[in-house]
Amino acid sequence: MATIWFDGIEELYALEAQLRTKKGRIGSQGAAVVKASALQVEALAKLFVPVDTGHLKATIGPPSYRGDGRFGGMEASISATARYAIYVEYGTRHMRPQPYMGAALDVVAPQFLAAAAAISDPFDLVGVRGGA
Repeated sequence: MATIWFDGIEELYALEAQLRTKKGRIGSQGAAVVKASALQVEALAKLFVPVDTGHLKATIGPPSYRGDGRFGGMEASISATARYAIYVEYGTRHMRPQPYMGAALDVVAPQFLAAAAAISDPFDLVGVRGGA
C-alpha cells in the first residue's frame, strides 16, 4: 500500500484527471502488449524448435486471441499442431526434452510482466511505448 501526500486540492484534481485518462487507455495498451508478446513467443518458438524435416516448425502459430482487452481480459494462445509436438517439448522415456515453446515463453515473460505492470500501475502515467 502506498501513502500519497498532497499539498493542495489542485494536485488531487490533477491526479484524478490523469487517472481517468489512463483508465481509458489500459485496455488498448493491454491488448497491444498481449499481441506483441504472443508474436514474440511465436517467432522465438520457431527459432528454438529443433528442425529435422521442418514440419513441426511449420505448424507453430499463428497466435489466436480471445477477448480484446476493452471489456475484461484478453488471452493469446500459440500452439504447434504437429501430432508429436508435445513429445519434442517434454521428451519421452526414450528421448530427452527439447523445449521450444517453454523456452520462448521464458524469454518473453519478463518483458510481458514488466509491460503489464507499467500499464496497470495507475501512478505510472507514461504507459507502454510501442507495441504491435
